[in-house]
Amino acid sequence: QVQLAESGGGLVQAGGSLRLSCAASGRTVSNLGMGWFRQAPGKEREFVAAVSRSGRTSVTDSVKGRFTVSRNSAKATVYLQMNALKPEDTAAYYCAATLDLGIWTSSAAYVYWGQGTQVTVSS
Repeated sequence: QVQLAESGGGLVQAGGSLRLSCAASGRTVSNLGMGWFRQAPGKEREFVAAVSRSGRTSVTDSVKGRFTVSRNSAKATVYLQMNALKPEDTAAYYCAATLDLGIWTSSAAYVYWGQGTQVTVSS
């Protein structure tokens, strides 16, 4: 069993930065594929970024150049560094984990989910 706990959300002005953290317990993050998803009110959950078990990373086009995903295996933590935030980035952000190899952009590939952390970007 894997437990995930997100932190680092909050209210920030447009152009600002936040760093989200996802602490994993029950399994080392180097043995997990990790993903970040977000869901805005009235919208479907969408893929944001992922880091595979091998360490490859991917981010969705709408955040490319602004968001970076990374992991610290020693701390069993995955990070989402978010820079140049825009009001349209406002959403609940969720961390997820999969035991599968590769980069997965579909939420269906992820078995374990955190409770989410709210990010609100004011204009």
